Amino acid sequence: MLEAPRLTIRGGRLIDPASRLDVVLDLHVASGRILALGAAPEGFRPDRILDARGRIVCPGFVDLCARVREPGDEPKATIASEARAAAAAGITTLCCPPDTRPVIDTPAVARLIHQISKRHALARVLPIGALTRGLEGETLAEMAALKQAGCPALSQADRPIRDTQVLRRALEYAATFDLPVFLLPLDPDLAAGGCAHEGLVSTRLGLPGIPESAETVALARALALAEQTGARIHFQRLSTARGVEMLAEARARGIAVSGDTAMHQLFLSEHDLAGFNANCHLLPPLRTLADRAALRQGVAEGVLTAICSDHQPHEPDVKLAPFPETAPGLSALETLLPLGLGLVEEGALDLMTLIERLTLGPAAILGRDLGRLEPGAPADLCIFDSQLSWTVCPETWISRGQNTPFMGQTMRGRVSWTLLGGRIVYER
Repeated sequence: MLEAPRLTIRGGRLIDPASRLDVVLDLHVASGRILALGAAPEGFRPDRILDARGRIVCPGFVDLCARVREPGDEPKATIASEARAAAAAGITTLCCPPDTRPVIDTPAVARLIHQISKRHALARVLPIGALTRGLEGETLAEMAALKQAGCPALSQADRPIRDTQVLRRALEYAATFDLPVFLLPLDPDLAAGGCAHEGLVSTRLGLPGIPESAETVALARALALAEQTGARIHFQRLSTARGVEMLAEARARGIAVSGDTAMHQLFLSEHDLAGFNANCHLLPPLRTLADRAALRQGVAEGVLTAICSDHQPHEPDVKLAPFPETAPGLSALETLLPLGLGLVEEGALDLMTLIERLTLGPAAILGRDLGRLEPGAPADLCIFDSQLSWTVCPETWISRGQNTPFMGQTMRGRVSWTLLGGRIVYER
């Protein structure tokens, strides 16, 4: 890997949620870390100066849920293709769920993902270890070995643990190694066969529904176990107003839990299923406008401390079947920032809060020293133009998966440079 150059980022608007900094200043980088803000240290001579005037400089984004499809599903995407898309989107850290093929339930698979991502060196790809062997929900995985292999957390991806006793033992075991557990709260029996939110829209369209209770029942079980075991649970991709309320109540009682939602849940709703757009077939499903409003409020108030992309690239064929038979998921890395800026434009969030939910919030959940603009911090940086408009189309899209419901739309906000460990990994 090439040595990181010495850089001066000149005249950008620095936004750092950790210090609440929002000011126009120069920023200087050396040896892969932030060297200084403001005036350059005496004797510092940059190898290159980046003119960031009129642009925003913030920590690189940390995405808690992004499938890169490698190993095992390379026809859909690869670590190289999705890391390239992430770099273009200002995302410097990607968390890969364990439902790869083979499953990330051994140190060998975790190390393989690390090795491939380091070879391409476009984004930091963190493998999330499996909570149970093969994600089958029966036998606990080798958690200590997975932690040593660089897994910062454990998860079942989208596959449930039906046996509550097994889930309890898994949480107890994870707690002994101080590993957070990422859970998708979705009861498999209540959600079975569903492909849309159970309500008026799904009834009118004739689509099998997934009720709100599929989320709240699973959430209630996990919250009870979190309180009993002391495990740190992070609930991923919450989709309902009641789910946000339950999480807020648990946090108020001192239970060590956190939560996030996917960016598309803050924009889309069940009404976007009109026309049977298969790119809106998602899991958890798009819910009501009231749920969307509650999710926005949860993000604004800090009940939900992170926003993820829930990136799931697919090849075109899997979205061509009748709606219930299509594969759920959307390609979402490249719309993460512009959709977030749309929330700011609508007044749902302020810019500082948006950046915090994309950087410092998810970094804290991982327990990683990321998401900060301060001397000595890793120089993972995103420099973007918040006013630049662009059209989502195949010519501007980088991810191998083009399954996005936003194709053809004009968005505002584009990345100019992305730095990973002080190296420029994307330049527009």
